[in-house]
Amino acid sequence: MCFGIRGKIFSKGIEISYKWFTFFPADDKISCMKKQVMPAIAPLKGCIEIPSDKSISHRAVIFSSLAKGRSVIKNFSAGADCVSSLNVCRNLGVNINYLDDKTIEVISDGNLKEPSEPLDCGNSGTTMRLMSGILAGQNFNSVLIGDESLSRRPMKRVIEPLSLMGARITANDNKAPLKIEGERLNGILYRSKLASAQVKSCILLAGLYADGVTSYTEPAKSRDHTERMLKAMGADITVDGNTVVISKSKLAPVQITVPGDISSAAFFITAGLIVPESEILLKNVGVNPARTGIIDVVKRMGGSIELLNEREESGEPVADIRVSYSKLKACDISGGDIPRLIDELPVIAVLATQAEGITVVKDSSDLRNKEADRITTVVNALKLMGADIKERTDGFVIKGKTELKGGCELETFHDHRLVMSFYVAGLVSKNPIVIDGFEWSKISFPGFENLMESLGVG
Repeated sequence: MCFGIRGKIFSKGIEISYKWFTFFPADDKISCMKKQVMPAIAPLKGCIEIPSDKSISHRAVIFSSLAKGRSVIKNFSAGADCVSSLNVCRNLGVNINYLDDKTIEVISDGNLKEPSEPLDCGNSGTTMRLMSGILAGQNFNSVLIGDESLSRRPMKRVIEPLSLMGARITANDNKAPLKIEGERLNGILYRSKLASAQVKSCILLAGLYADGVTSYTEPAKSRDHTERMLKAMGADITVDGNTVVISKSKLAPVQITVPGDISSAAFFITAGLIVPESEILLKNVGVNPARTGIIDVVKRMGGSIELLNEREESGEPVADIRVSYSKLKACDISGGDIPRLIDELPVIAVLATQAEGITVVKDSSDLRNKEADRITTVVNALKLMGADIKERTDGFVIKGKTELKGGCELETFHDHRLVMSFYVAGLVSKNPIVIDGFEWSKISFPGFENLMESLGVG
């Protein structure tokens, strides 16, 4: 059920001038939809196909744009973030065409062209951070911009190492817009304090253009889609534990089939575990070991989850996932768990409210630097619903099992993962809830509600 529409202005049309062009961001008006979520009155049953993996889709279109020749990407994500990456590459002179609604071809001469206008990354931090590494090593200047939410997110984590490589990047308080003056780059030996696939990918992509060797070491292994794909495309890259080394390389075109996104599957995994008598089969989901933290946590909680038909497609492990309603017990989530499930922590918080005992999530302070501060927002929302949850500087503590009372309206702060996490919480709530800004789910998962309804929700 949909409630009233209200408009929000996300940018002010402030003039931003640089020496080679001037631009005025247009007023970006987005309608905010309120969605009522009713408690589930029946089990969730069925077999569904999860949408394409965002992380792999981003990398497939961006990396193919750097390869000389024709690449074909099957099952490309329809999410707005990945379309932002596609459009940025088009605006850099790459020929990208849809062969059908899920397949694109990328035709490139291996060289990017100077853009005639700022490159709009929309809401996508992945687009902005990965492209900053590529654009730093070009022989032209560029500007990366984004929406209001993205313009608040920290970019120092990529500006700092890129500057050590010789990049010239100007930003206001280390936030977008990013003015990038193309320079000749030099390789560095960089040890990051943060396990971040976006930062790692940014530096490795800059390393494709840098003289010498670029080495990147992280404290824990983050998702490795970049390393896998660059290797498949012929890059001079090696991996040794948490260290990746790359040298200047040319990429070859490839054909890629993108698997289903485990981060999107997480909402259905959680719903299947906590809605009584549910059983769901999720087909063709990517199960890269750097992304399967949620599966490990579910097993530690005693949840019924199985990987079926395990196989490899386009260099990535894939499986079908079967999940059933379970009596759950609490567990601790910290350290090396975090990089493998950072995006799933909001819905894992919902899961923990239905587990007996005390679940402690720590070492996850980077949640505060997402589309919203996902620690404070998750704690406030679940507390409003009746959960016993306390905020920590680097996570939260949840005491379960708790009946979620609902009967409240939840703000989502333009954050797609909060929207879908709160929707799942609403399924096990005693009373209906209202989600403000439900349309933001389209950022990563345009068909989310329809898939839920196909399982019996509604």
